[in-house]
Amino acid sequence: MIANFLLPGLVMGLTAGLSPGPLLTLVISETLLHGRKSGVKVALAPLFTDAPIVAVTVLIFSRLKDLNTVLALISIAGGLFLGYLGYENLKAKKGVFQTDSVEQRSLQKAIITNALSPHPYLFWLSVGGSFMVKGDVLECGLFLLGFYLLLIGSKIGVAFITDRGKNLLKSRYFTYLIKVLGFVLLGFAMILIRNGIVYLQK
Repeated sequence: MIANFLLPGLVMGLTAGLSPGPLLTLVISETLLHGRKSGVKVALAPLFTDAPIVAVTVLIFSRLKDLNTVLALISIAGGLFLGYLGYENLKAKKGVFQTDSVEQRSLQKAIITNALSPHPYLFWLSVGGSFMVKGDVLECGLFLLGFYLLLIGSKIGVAFITDRGKNLLKSRYFTYLIKVLGFVLLGFAMILIRNGIVYLQK
């Protein structure tokens, strides 16, 4: 149960939390402009935006458990999306974060930014959904717990790191971490694609 649901949730949450994107850029810029409290507030945005997305995903997938072909296509699509995210991480370069051009944003603007980003929808309708459909209530809860614990936690960690030393985020060590997470994502991508092939063979 832990290996199949909590662990993937933790890994994907950490990867999503640290991968370069609009929300992480906002976390960094708000911290630089207004201190770590503002950065932490921005990091909490997914808690407000993702709940309806997850609810709709669960509703859709709860009706698809017996449709192996549909599940196979969704699982393969999730694997391909993870593969794309992993590839993007592997391309990360030193100094990937540019915050000078980002205007001051409140938590409300961070919520709007995340709500209008396609990534949460793509993730939950492919990767997240493929895990949720395989588990019972407890297992799905563990996946959600692991995912949001490190998704939010890692962004809060970035806010604290930024507050203490903004140059650390532009160091090669942070870039190496992003690349390692990219390889981990590619591993999960292969697992999802394999699961999709298994569904097709049933």
